[in-house]
Amino acid sequence: PDDDPIANPATSRWLLEQGPLQVTDTTFRDAHQSLLATRVRSADLLHIAHQTAHLGHGLFSHEVWGGATFDVALRFLHEDPWARLALLRARLPGTLLQMLVRSGNAVGYTNYPDNVVRHFIERAAAGGIDLFRVFDCFNWVEGLKPTLAMVVESGKIAEAAICYTGDITDSRRVKYNLAYYLHRARELEQAGAHILGIKDMAGLLKPEAARILVTELKNVLSIPVHLHTHDTSGNGIATLLEAARAGVDAVDAALSSMSGVTSQPSLNALVTALAGTERDTGLDYHRLQQLADYWEVARHPYAPFESGLKTGTADVYHHEIPGGQYSNFRAQAVSLGLGPRWEEVKHTYRVVNDMLGDIVKVTPSSKAVGDMALFMVQNDLAPDDVLARGSDLAFPDSFVSMLEGMMGQTDGGFPKELQRAVLGDREPITRRPGDLLEPYDFDAAREQVTALRAREPREDDLSSLALYPEVFAAFCRFEQEFGDVSVLDTPTFLYGLQVGEEKAITIEEGKTLIVKLLAVGELEADGTRQIFFELNGRRRDVVVPDRNSGIEQAVQERADPANADHVGAPMSGQVAEIYVSEGDTVEEGQRLLATEAMKMLNVVPAPHAGTVKRLLARPGATVLAGDLLCEIG
Repeated sequence: PDDDPIANPATSRWLLEQGPLQVTDTTFRDAHQSLLATRVRSADLLHIAHQTAHLGHGLFSHEVWGGATFDVALRFLHEDPWARLALLRARLPGTLLQMLVRSGNAVGYTNYPDNVVRHFIERAAAGGIDLFRVFDCFNWVEGLKPTLAMVVESGKIAEAAICYTGDITDSRRVKYNLAYYLHRARELEQAGAHILGIKDMAGLLKPEAARILVTELKNVLSIPVHLHTHDTSGNGIATLLEAARAGVDAVDAALSSMSGVTSQPSLNALVTALAGTERDTGLDYHRLQQLADYWEVARHPYAPFESGLKTGTADVYHHEIPGGQYSNFRAQAVSLGLGPRWEEVKHTYRVVNDMLGDIVKVTPSSKAVGDMALFMVQNDLAPDDVLARGSDLAFPDSFVSMLEGMMGQTDGGFPKELQRAVLGDREPITRRPGDLLEPYDFDAAREQVTALRAREPREDDLSSLALYPEVFAAFCRFEQEFGDVSVLDTPTFLYGLQVGEEKAITIEEGKTLIVKLLAVGELEADGTRQIFFELNGRRRDVVVPDRNSGIEQAVQERADPANADHVGAPMSGQVAEIYVSEGDTVEEGQRLLATEAMKMLNVVPAPHAGTVKRLLARPGATVLAGDLLCEIG
């Protein structure tokens, strides 16, 4: 309703008048939690969303989108992040939904033209996001201002986050002292922020530092203060309790079964610790426990994606690796053969930070630091080697981009000697990257999306293409071949069925498929297997490649949905007949070939008139849906 301040907050004044500490449930995290949460599938989220709205009544907001969840949904889960947002909005009525925005990076890892960021903000606001938590990876206010203004213009709540690094209780860490944070906070309030966020992405804010920082911020600001931290060190709950006593207005926490280590501190523990005090949250512990019980079970299938960190470690105060990066970073190190040198990699992360003059490390700057740390360990480089051999080294692109100024400007600038070693004769930019980028051509994008999705494009699709062109194109191809896999339950999606197992899969309201796996055939010489199953009681079979067979399989060229000349296999099967040869002239709709699958013949027609430029199909060959069969010139 229009008179509901939570649904349509005109200003942040009502927040100041609430009194009890508000708690943000960040079970569904962005890039700044662990890889686990970014990989949580819509099926698990939507199953519990309505109950979360009911049992979690009284929470200030739910962080459900933004950060890495956008990329991960498209790239790994093969889900449309916009569809996820719409479904969550419908199932979480009466509460704020919030998301994380990386300023000019939006939800990507590079800077985008301003019209791309504006279009994204507008679409996210229309899709149901109420509160945008915006940050700049270097706390560069000039870089953050345009995005903050876009949020304000959208009529939504603009939370400007200042990233916390260093230690304000350590007199030796003079660069990021208390005066620095207070000055930045005042600048952000003057820039139009409705809320000031403390973004403690690595969990470096110690309890005493939290007390001091929140107390002083409340003294100098007229807007609410919101604290986001991680529990990597194990001090998370103590930090939140000290912040609560100092008067913080909102804090982030995760349900107990999804909390701790690189995630947020436990919401359940916080609620019980504050019960009966002047900062009592008013939340019902027993209700929250029901939600925690659900996630304790739902978490099991995601075990392979855990960070590997079993307990909290105060070592984070040394290496300062953000919670959201830790799991990805460790996996990167293992993939490069540096698993046994993980302790050295973590130490080198701190070395790279010091080489750069002590910078704020959060996406995308944290990625650049991590990439450089892996590069140095892999090549056994010391800082002096980097400076002396700079012209001979192929530095990671992200590190070069950062020193070029493409991620923004850091306080005090980068060391000139390091910049010369990495950039050579190239001059770094000193302006906001968005000022230098040409506006994105949305008209051309509209045509491209039409070809990719074979339908009229939605505005949301245009944003996806602008932000992640290659990933979105791959998602469209996957969806055309396999459909909407978000309807699958998580164990089936991640691991498949066991022989004899039967599943009921609801593909839309009122339409359910009963699938039963009957048998898996012997491994064929070409590395494929025949799969036998029942679909609604009818026997079916399909030939699929066994990627674990150890047999090197020839990579079949795939049809490009955006290329009108490409003719792809309509479904998996065998090539039964071929009616044309290369060089033949064909008319639109003329038979080109036929494939056979499940004793059904599929005739493949020419999409338009032309000449058979290439004919890749061969009689008797096994093809998968989407394989390129023919090209019409």
